[in-house]
This record gives sequence, C-alpha cells and structure tokens, in this order.
Amino acid sequence: MTLEDLIKQVTSYHPNADLDLINRAFAFASRAHEGQKRKSGEDYIIHPLSVAFILAQLQLDVHTIAAGLLHDVVEDTAATLEELENLFGEQIAKLVDGVTKISRIEYKSQEEQQVENLRKMLLAMAKDIRVILIKLADRLHNMRTLKHQAEEKQKEIATETLEIFAPLAHRLGIFRLKWELEDLALLYLAPDKYYELVENISMKRQEREEYINHVIEILNQKLTELGIQVNIEGRPKHFYSIYNKMTKQGKELSEIYDLIAVRIIVDTVKDCYGTLGVIHTLWKPIPGRFKDYIAMPKPNMYQSLHTTVVGPSGEPLEVQIRTWEMHRISEYGIAAHWKYKEGKAGDKEFDKKLSWMRQLLEWQRELGDAREFVNTLKTDIFSDRVYVFTPKGDVVELPAGSIPIDFAYKVHTDVGHSCVGAKVNGKIVPLDYSLNTGDIVEILTSKTSGPSRDWLKMVTTSQAKNRIRQWFKKVHREENIQKGKDLLEKEAKKQNLDVEYLKNQYVTEIAKKYNLTTADDLYALLGEGGFFTPLQIVAKLKEKAIPKDAKEPDSIAINVRPWVGFGKPSQGVRVKGLDNVMIRLSRCCNPLPGDEIIGYITRGRGVSVHRKDCPNIVHHLNDEFERIIEVAWDEEEQAVYQVQIEIIAMDRSQLAMDIIRTLTDTKTIINAVNARATKNGQAVVDLKIEIKSIEHLQYINEKIKKVKDVLEVKRVTPTSH
Repeated sequence: MTLEDLIKQVTSYHPNADLDLINRAFAFASRAHEGQKRKSGEDYIIHPLSVAFILAQLQLDVHTIAAGLLHDVVEDTAATLEELENLFGEQIAKLVDGVTKISRIEYKSQEEQQVENLRKMLLAMAKDIRVILIKLADRLHNMRTLKHQAEEKQKEIATETLEIFAPLAHRLGIFRLKWELEDLALLYLAPDKYYELVENISMKRQEREEYINHVIEILNQKLTELGIQVNIEGRPKHFYSIYNKMTKQGKELSEIYDLIAVRIIVDTVKDCYGTLGVIHTLWKPIPGRFKDYIAMPKPNMYQSLHTTVVGPSGEPLEVQIRTWEMHRISEYGIAAHWKYKEGKAGDKEFDKKLSWMRQLLEWQRELGDAREFVNTLKTDIFSDRVYVFTPKGDVVELPAGSIPIDFAYKVHTDVGHSCVGAKVNGKIVPLDYSLNTGDIVEILTSKTSGPSRDWLKMVTTSQAKNRIRQWFKKVHREENIQKGKDLLEKEAKKQNLDVEYLKNQYVTEIAKKYNLTTADDLYALLGEGGFFTPLQIVAKLKEKAIPKDAKEPDSIAINVRPWVGFGKPSQGVRVKGLDNVMIRLSRCCNPLPGDEIIGYITRGRGVSVHRKDCPNIVHHLNDEFERIIEVAWDEEEQAVYQVQIEIIAMDRSQLAMDIIRTLTDTKTIINAVNARATKNGQAVVDLKIEIKSIEHLQYINEKIKKVKDVLEVKRVTPTSH
C-alpha cells in the first residue's frame, strides 16, 4: 500500500479532489508516527494509509480520507487536536477527536474503558456519521492483520467486532464491510468451524458453479428475448451468514438455501418486477420466501426483490433482483449518499432514515452508566428487527421480540400510557403478543387508563421502559409522599426522636442538603426507595435535636477512683480508673479504633473521647489539664463508629448513585450524603458512614476508589482542612 495507490483510488471517482489536503495529511501522519512499528514489524504509517484506502474504496470525501490518515496521531503521538485544527481545519479535527480513545482517565477495568470509548465514539457518530465510517475502516484493517496479536487479544477484538462493529455496518447498510468483518471474526472465534465450512463448500464448488452457469444461461436467454438488459452473477457466499443460519436454525449445510444464489442487476424498477415475473414463470416459487424490499426498503436504505424458487434441478435457488443504483447502495450503504460527497444538507428523507442515531443522544441523557448505554444499543439498535405497519400504512421498526406496548410507545408516549389492548391484522391479541414483520398493529386506548408495573417485565424497548418508569414517578408522587412520611415517622419512633423535629421546617432543611427543594421532594424519594433511607434522615434530624451550643451543667459529675487499671468497656472504650461511666465519642474528630485517643471529663455528660491530635483537645490540655483522663480502645468489643469521608471525582451524572451503590454492596450504613460540583469540572461527595474499625474504613476506601471517575478518597478530620 502506497500514497500513489490511495491517490489513484480517489481520482477514480473524484477527478477534481483536493489532493493537496491528502498529501499534507499523509506527510503530517508520516512525521508523527516516524519510528513506530506495528506488531507485524511493518512501519506504523501502513495502518492509517490502509484505513484511508478503505475509505476511498467507499468513495468518501477528501476530509474523511484525510481524517483516516490522521486518525491515530492524537492517541499515539505527541500531536494535539489544537494542532490538527490549525493545520487542517475544525472539521477534520472533530472527526479525529470522535475516533480517539479516552486514554487520560483511569478506569477500574479494561472492559469499562472499552465501553466508555464506545459510548464516546457512538455519540460523536450521532453528530457526524463519518466518525463511524473511519472507525469501521480502522477496525477492518485491524481485523485483516489480527494474526499478529496474542490469541486472547484476537478473541477479545473479534468478539467486540461481532457484537458492535459488524451490526453497525449492517445498520448503516455497508454490506461489503459487514460481510468481511463477520467472516474474519468467525475465523478467530471458531477457527475449526470456519475451516470446516470452507472445506465443505469448496468440495462441491465445481458442481455448484456448473449449476449456477446453467441458471444464468436460461435467464439471459429469456430476459434478452423480452428486451431487458441484465447483468447476472453468482452471489458471493459469506461463511458467517451460513454458520449463523446453521447454528440458529439447527440445519445442515445442505439445507441452507442461499448456498446456491444469483444476483440480477437491471436498469429500472420496472425491469425488476418484469424479471421477477419471468423467474416465477420459469420456476415454482417457495411460499413465504418472497420479500419486496423495493416497495418497503429497510431502514438502512437497502432495496431489492428476494425470492426463492425450486430451480431446474429441483434444488432451492435464491434470487436477488435490483437496479444498479440499489446495488451501489447495498454495497456502500450510508457512504453512497450524496450528502457526504458534496457536504450538502437538507435531505429530510435521508435524515428520517437516520433517526435511530438521534436516539443515541437521548439515551445518553437518560442513561448515566456507560455499560447500560451499550447494552441498550445491543437491544434497541443492533438486535434483529421486525417491521410492522400502523393502520394508515406507515412502517414502524422495532427490535425482534417487541410486543404491542413497545409499538404503542414508539408511536407516541400518550398512546403507550393509555393502551388497554391491541389488534394485530384485525384480531384482538394479548398485550404480550410477539410482533412479526408485516403485522398491521392497532392500539386500543382509554383516557382513564394508565400503565401497569407488570409492563416493565414485558416490554423489550428501552424507550417503553423509561416512559413507564417516568409515569409511575409522576402519577404516584402523592402516594410516595405519604409513604415517605409514614416511613420517617416509624423510624423516628424507633430512634426515640421527638416528633417536634418531624415538622416541615426541619425536614425541608434536610431536603436542601440533598439538593432537593421541598420536604415533599424528600418524602417522595423516600417513598419510592430513593438513594437515602429513613435512618439516614432521622440521623440528620437528631443532629438538630442536640444543638452544638447547648450549655453544659456547672458541676463535674464524675469521681475518679484511685486505681491504675482500665474499667469496663462502654462504646468500645475503657477509661483508666473508672467503671460504669457514660462515654461519648466526640463528633469534632470522630475517633476510630486504631486512632490514638484521650478522654476529657465533661460537665454532666460523662467522658468525651477525642483523637489525640484533635485541635479541641489540644486546647484543653493547656487550660484544663485536670479534666484530661487516659482512655483505651477495647479490643474485644465489636462496636460501630461514625466517620466522615470526602470523595473527589470527575463530575458526571449518577456519580453519587454509583458511590452509594458501592457502599450498599458492602452492607455499610450511610447516615448522610452531600454532593456538590466544583468550578474545575470536579465533584466533591461527603459521606457519613458507620464502620467497625480502621481496617474496615480502609476496605471501604479501596472499594470507592474503584468507582469510575473517582480521583481521591480521604477521611475528614480537623487536620484535613
């Protein structure tokens, strides 16, 4: 592969292309990657050059080809996006940014980083489809050279290719990339099956080719007599497609219809249907095997007539019939569209066909978790599809396995909410009926009806699930408010909290600490099982019940006995020379087992235990030395202690929820949560939690550090600020 090969390919379809841009991009990439080698041992520049050549084979614009040459410079060299923008313009810089991995953030696992990279790329794709075309070309060349990777890496890359990139190529209608990606993935994931298929298909190749040539001869003669200009050829066999059918349908190789197949390309749509008539006159069609993708194109713009007939030798023969323009679109898909040839805009029909990509941006807002986002893609975008009709004849596309409720929410949110029944092809069906391609679906509605919670277990699409959840949150708000009040009152009684502190003014104050506006907002979240518990709210209210500035009694109520040993434990602490004394762990420094501690004899409230480095106790050491007493942790008692920790992280949605979920998994009790954003794009989350020891706290800190985007976890003490 050379620059000359690339230039020749580009000028073959774009004689007036800006070759200077391509030459400058190649020169920059060559300098940036100088000295770098691929695992194969060849110079690294061969990879971006090959990616650009694949893009040129798809006949893409020069900006995309230049971005293909530059796609790895930001990720793998010292070059920056600002540098690219200055030299090549904003358009190329944005394309390169879209395919550049997120490598500056540490993730708890390689898998999570992979998922986050996919999300970034897919969202960039939703803004400019060329991002994914570059990535597909990049992935195809990597798959072609996968033999140089370790076996484990081969399987990892091949799996991702099969789950994400091949379905994307299919969704975009770029079948020439899809087939090759799938076949290469099969080669590395199931090499035995792959070579077995290759061998078995090759064994009967001559016999099959003679049969197809006989069919082509018959068709050429008949169609020429009718004045139809045709090009007929045997259709290529794709091993993964055959393997997939054998696996899913439990069939032998001899039972797969499209092993023997021809493709007929004609000049006009009229000739397509004329050719179909000739074929059905010559050979008997197999019922249920005819599909008209011309009258009803696939969402990826694919058009063809498909039919399977009993051929001249009594074997099934699959035939595809299409025009030259349809054939071009079936090969290049989205890349064939003029919009990306000339940079034009405004084709409403084209934009409508890509409406599924706008869903990516909507899901990004609704789903904070990257893994959930990619799983939603696999369900709603990359899964097998069914195409059903509204009563007016409009086509609605849904994932395979969808039910009438999914259809209802796809039509309109209000239609979904008010759905009470459904008719399919004129007959009443259950709401869990599995829709099939070609069904005519009519939704029966009632203004007084609403969704059922059971629907969440029945529906397939994420859109339906999200709309149902939102409805319950909104409609059952009053119910949840009352439920939340009841839960809080019950917990308050259990904790002996005076009902005076359940008044609206106190609860509202606590609500604001959780970034909520009113007490009702807090009650509603409690009622629906939000991210805090009644116990946590009562703990907050208890702090209100014991004002910090409460005056202490004048008399000292403790008499120290003249013996040297430590007394019986209380609150996990023993006091030197004292038994049966009230112990209080100081809130100013929250001492924990393992900390060096000291006691302070208070007026009327027993012994207050502080860390030795607590500023408050340091002050008393000088002024009231006679009230200082030795204390020690009781190693046998399993007490529970409250500690405050501070978490600094990159700000993102669902951050606090992810941290709380991690703590919940460790069965740690959370008494308070406060999260706030800072000006530098970071967030600070303060937690008050209950722990058993310093070791327990260290264990929790390590767990939190593994949460995505968390930068630092520290215990808050008077010396921390």
